[in-house]
Amino acid sequence: MTASFAPVEELIREIAALREERNATLLVHNYQIPDVQSVADYLGDSLDLSRRAAESEAEVIVFCGVHFMAESACILAPEKTVLLPREDAGCPMADMVTPGALREKKKEHSDAAVVCYVNSSAAVKAESDICCTSANAVRVVESLEQEEVLFVPDRNLALYVQRFTEKKIIPWQGYCPTHHRIDADELRAAKQERPNAVLVVHPECTPEVIDMADEVLSTSGMVRFAAESEAEEFIIGTEVGLMERIQRENPHKRFYLASSKLVCPNMKKTTLEAVAASLRALSPRITVEPEVAKKARQALERMLAIPRSQ
Repeated sequence: MTASFAPVEELIREIAALREERNATLLVHNYQIPDVQSVADYLGDSLDLSRRAAESEAEVIVFCGVHFMAESACILAPEKTVLLPREDAGCPMADMVTPGALREKKKEHSDAAVVCYVNSSAAVKAESDICCTSANAVRVVESLEQEEVLFVPDRNLALYVQRFTEKKIIPWQGYCPTHHRIDADELRAAKQERPNAVLVVHPECTPEVIDMADEVLSTSGMVRFAAESEAEEFIIGTEVGLMERIQRENPHKRFYLASSKLVCPNMKKTTLEAVAASLRALSPRITVEPEVAKKARQALERMLAIPRSQ
């Protein structure tokens, strides 16, 4: 697919026209670049966008995120055309678990429920009992009858959930390379430099980092907290893409990124050129094999059936 390198304003106008022509909706993750965020119909985290995909009346869903997110949209809305503007936008953590490896681990823990973080492939979701996101992981685990939970693929999120449940959590040894980069020494320096700032980190961070935080929240939780908090300064421990939105929505507050390392290369692959080209060609289209989709849909729908927190 060839990039056009047209001016930003021209691309935004073309995307708006193609959106109408194709009866499309643009679902954009909080970690996308600012230009792509600016054309979003819905901007949010994995849980927000999963719900939007399931509820949307559009014929075409353009998912500006990474591959597993577009797969989830395809599973939840099988009658729609789901496009991923950059088909090579993957997730290293999702690649840390395979269906075959999960099947073997399930044999070792036959009494355990399998909770699958949405940052995983459709095939892994199909091997799971229920999905979760960072926003609802604790509620998902607490909703289960089983006392043992095999939690894939994020070890850090699993260990975070263990803090809030008496169930036995068996963590898979995967992790998010971006959030894993934050180290305690960096945070100590950041807090020393900004002693009045509230430190907010994502639950994909390491336990040592979480121990230092004032708040541990999903990206949607961070957005709400920033708006509702009386604090004026915040140190944000998640991917840099959220900083654009959170500062835009709270112009009178100050936000500082916890580390310059907090950049996900895959989330930065999608551009306005890629979005426009995808709408023109209705490609790349994401599909999921029917049998895999059927099983994965059960895990996703079980998650979506859990009431939202207030």
